[in-house]
Amino acid sequence: MKIPSSVYALALGPLTLGISEFVMMGILQSVSDSLGVSYAEAGHCITAYALGVCMGALLLPFAHRFTLKNILIVLSGVMFLGAALSLSATSYGMLVAARFISGLPHGAYFGVATLVAVRLAPEGKQAFCVSLVCAGMSVANLVCVPLGTLLSNLSWRIPFCLSLTSSLLAVWCVWRFVPDVGTVKAERFKAQFGFLRKRAPWLVIMMTMMGNCGIFCWYSYIGPTFVKDAGFASEALPYIMVLTGLGMVIGNLVGGKLSDKYNPGKVVLSCQIAAAFLLLTIFQLSHNIYILTSCAFLVAMALFAVGGPQQLLIIRHSSGGELLGGAAIQIAFNFGNAIGAFGGGLPIDAGYHVASSALVGVPIVLLGIVASIIYVRTK
Repeated sequence: MKIPSSVYALALGPLTLGISEFVMMGILQSVSDSLGVSYAEAGHCITAYALGVCMGALLLPFAHRFTLKNILIVLSGVMFLGAALSLSATSYGMLVAARFISGLPHGAYFGVATLVAVRLAPEGKQAFCVSLVCAGMSVANLVCVPLGTLLSNLSWRIPFCLSLTSSLLAVWCVWRFVPDVGTVKAERFKAQFGFLRKRAPWLVIMMTMMGNCGIFCWYSYIGPTFVKDAGFASEALPYIMVLTGLGMVIGNLVGGKLSDKYNPGKVVLSCQIAAAFLLLTIFQLSHNIYILTSCAFLVAMALFAVGGPQQLLIIRHSSGGELLGGAAIQIAFNFGNAIGAFGGGLPIDAGYHVASSALVGVPIVLLGIVASIIYVRTK
């Protein structure tokens, strides 16, 4: 059966969120120079976004009485507000606040859009439709983030123009193309957390957080690995980001296809086993530019191949609290990213080569593998 056009309209939200979240990593130096703050202080803009993700997701249970379509329109409007404030920020404090606001709709949008996609999906295509929604994030990494990083040489504000435009398009497309699929089952606020009394959703959350945390131990330092360990020209790094973005797009779509055909839990498990092997390879052979490039592409595939399956699994195990469940995966993802970036930086600060960050990620991914094995065996 044909995929509804409304599913593609839902993907514009993750496209906007992908630009907002990941482009900041490429413009930190420009922000630091322009606003007169240190590189570390500029990095707090990334932390502020992650805090916004967690806070916005926790507010989602209060919105369960509204239609899912209206929630999506409001969340897309908050994306526009965050982009507008970031674009117009005249001080460091204003930019940090704007980044916090930009993060508020992130987890909430994924939680709502995932549920809407499942309701709109043809029979047997639920996982693939969820992956199509998540594909907006991977497309952002393939096209918009490298483009925004390149344009930031003119001004660090230009990437936020991309986010501003994308958010406006998201508002219009949700209003125009996404049908009203009603609300979630009305539950008292406390009852929405009831699904957390079971073991399965916690295993899904743990496999998400640990798997992403381990990968981001190294992926946070992908640029320095290519430049310092492999001797890659820094001017050519945007091409590497395009390559990894392509890996994200392919991984996202393949993960969705496989999850409709096989057990989504087994898809996640297979990807995490592959990720652990790839991280070990990067640690040992990062000096070889060809092997490093291949591993970077495959790691990006593994990272995004699990996104759709994990979102689908949490929806299946969060009856009565689907909105919170869907958002919880994004909290786990972003919390894992934050811990991974910190943990991966420890051996680098201690004087070891940059690729040693990949070794730190291996045992963390193994924890995700353990959670995945337990989940698969108990289902």
